[in-house]
Amino acid sequence: MSARTDTPGTGEVTADERLLRTSPLRRLLGRPELGSVVGAVAVFLFFAFAADSFLRPASLSTVLYAASTIGIMAVPVALLMIGGEFDLSAGVMVTSSALISSMFSYQATANVWVGVLVSLLVTLAVGAFNGFMLTRTKLPSFIITLGTFLMLTGLNLGFTKLIDGTVSTKSISDMEGFDSARAVFASTLTVGGVGFKVTILWWLALVAVASWILLRTRAGNWIFAVGGNKDAARAVGVPVTPTRIGLYMGVALGAWISGQHLLFSFDVVQSGEGVGNELIYIIAAVIGGCLITGGYGSAVGSAIGALIFGMTSKGIVFAEWNPDWFKFFLGAMLLLATLLNAWVRKRAEATK
Repeated sequence: MSARTDTPGTGEVTADERLLRTSPLRRLLGRPELGSVVGAVAVFLFFAFAADSFLRPASLSTVLYAASTIGIMAVPVALLMIGGEFDLSAGVMVTSSALISSMFSYQATANVWVGVLVSLLVTLAVGAFNGFMLTRTKLPSFIITLGTFLMLTGLNLGFTKLIDGTVSTKSISDMEGFDSARAVFASTLTVGGVGFKVTILWWLALVAVASWILLRTRAGNWIFAVGGNKDAARAVGVPVTPTRIGLYMGVALGAWISGQHLLFSFDVVQSGEGVGNELIYIIAAVIGGCLITGGYGSAVGSAIGALIFGMTSKGIVFAEWNPDWFKFFLGAMLLLATLLNAWVRKRAEATK
């Protein structure tokens, strides 16, 4: 099939862009996660030389676990950012999910799985609330989710002290269904004599599903279109409102998974946990190639951003450095990754 067509009425022959072949270099430079891959390799090599214990199987398992706890949330947050929005309530929503499961199960003396299901419904409702308020009020997502963040922070503390009398939940480890729920959300799988947390599987599954949605479904096209220009997307028939609400519910689903892991790993939950983690999720997505302005990014990139987070947070410990420097390294990586991603995009545009 020819890639050249006649322009009606002019006799000119032009190239049909849909049929033009793209060079491997151009495709590579156009990948959002390219900058984060380069950064991940650099961080890995750095700590491989700086910390003798970094390359041990048990150490790598610890790194993957740290990455997975961030990555489970970074994936849906990345999709939301590709759609052009933020969610500042994501961190405390994780804690809210865990508190709801624990307190409902304990107070109702029900099977733990009942509390898990109730938590899922309530958490999804919070996500839908964020999306609904965003689309109805036309306020920036920063304001909407900041309000939700403050409300959830107050509710977490207020309800926990009201129901349990303290700032932490009661133990539910002796209740029916606890062991099976722990196996699903907080178990350890042994491979080759090394233990790997089940959260790593949850993380990889979310990356696979999110990548499939973005690259292989109509909904993925809608997400990119809404993030690029929601008014133009609406003009060509993209369901902007359902797409944005769905993205916020996706963040809520990730918060539910993370919350259940938090609960079934430690049995009890502190009501003040989670504050500030929303920034880490956003940082992982940005390091992975997501643009603040929306319309660009990938789920794989967010996973690599979370992996960089895991390698840095644990690599500093393995190198026996002062962990107080961690935030400095995280901020430096954020700036470097953003600059590198901008350079990669310019190079990709220059090859067109």
